[in-house]
Amino acid sequence: MDLLRGVAVLGILIMNIQSMSMPTAAYINPTAYGDLTGLNKWIWILSHILASQKFMSIFSILFGAGVVLFTDNALAKGKNSAALHYRRMFWLMVFGLLHGYLLWHGDILFSYSLCGMLLFLFRKLPPRKLVGIGFAFFLVPIALESLIALSMPYWPEEALASTLESWKLEGLALQEYLKAYRGNWLEQMELRVPETLFMQTQWFFMNTFWRVMAMMLLGMALFKWKVLSAELSTGTYLRISLLGLLLGILLSIVGVILNFKNQWSMEFSMFIGNQFNYVGSVATALGYIGVVMLIAKSIHFSRCKTIFSAVGRMAFTNYILMTLICTFLFYGHGLGLFGSVERKIQALVVLGVWALLLLLSPVWLKHFRYGPLEALWRSLTYGKWQALKK
Repeated sequence: MDLLRGVAVLGILIMNIQSMSMPTAAYINPTAYGDLTGLNKWIWILSHILASQKFMSIFSILFGAGVVLFTDNALAKGKNSAALHYRRMFWLMVFGLLHGYLLWHGDILFSYSLCGMLLFLFRKLPPRKLVGIGFAFFLVPIALESLIALSMPYWPEEALASTLESWKLEGLALQEYLKAYRGNWLEQMELRVPETLFMQTQWFFMNTFWRVMAMMLLGMALFKWKVLSAELSTGTYLRISLLGLLLGILLSIVGVILNFKNQWSMEFSMFIGNQFNYVGSVATALGYIGVVMLIAKSIHFSRCKTIFSAVGRMAFTNYILMTLICTFLFYGHGLGLFGSVERKIQALVVLGVWALLLLLSPVWLKHFRYGPLEALWRSLTYGKWQALKK
């Protein structure tokens, strides 16, 4: 699971960097900002097909599995699993609030903490029931967005104009957006606070809650089925890999083709066109899980597996460290490159950050038991400082 977590935490940067370096509108609508021709276009297409929602799905799946593992271990040690779990989720919420409001609006920790609090109630269910309930959660955003799309012809003009502005940022609104994030830390708060509030309220209840719960419930089931521990046969993982990647990538490609065919119009792409990748991303994530489990079972790549596992053991620290590095590069309190870095250069930055984390994580864990934030989180959860040095 550490190996898979390492792959996931590195993979999420492929998409997160777009939100850290460009206006949020460009994350959901690539035509909203930045050059989208030549190599830049292909960088976006490949990142969308191979990464968008895929690695975050894996991260959510692992979080669900982690809840089962954590509570089972607490019970085995005679501890109050409920008290420890909810204390753990409370502190994760605090970290998420600090991360979102002080550093970057795209935080996921706050959402994980809220979903984790509800998830505890499902931990003892058998795998099939977990998958069934998760599937019901997964369908909700599809139904909501379909209803919104059908209702759009009846919207008042003010609502349409406001939604269009968020879909394709331009003019004075764009200039103010760029100015804010190229400004100092306090000037950034003018946009970061409302964006974070939107992500943790309106967007959470419309999309994030349902999808994250679905993936976490799936993660619980996969953990109980021993899928995530590389205990199944090579043939099983090979089938998961091939079927998942073929179906998932095909659906995402269809979505890309249809969105470009409809010229990324808000009426189609915002609520209908994105659903191909929404569904396909789960299949692709399962395909990636199959591939990583095959690698885990292999007698080869031992050094690489050790390094990626170290990144996974420090996933919390590395997640925040990626934010610190990228916001320093792009926001005004650092180099102030926000909105001026093309997608092809963003890809190089991703590679550079990956290299740094792959280098630092095993070196840190050679001397310490946990990453610094992992140690702090554990200490707050258990109410006493956890020894850090080996």
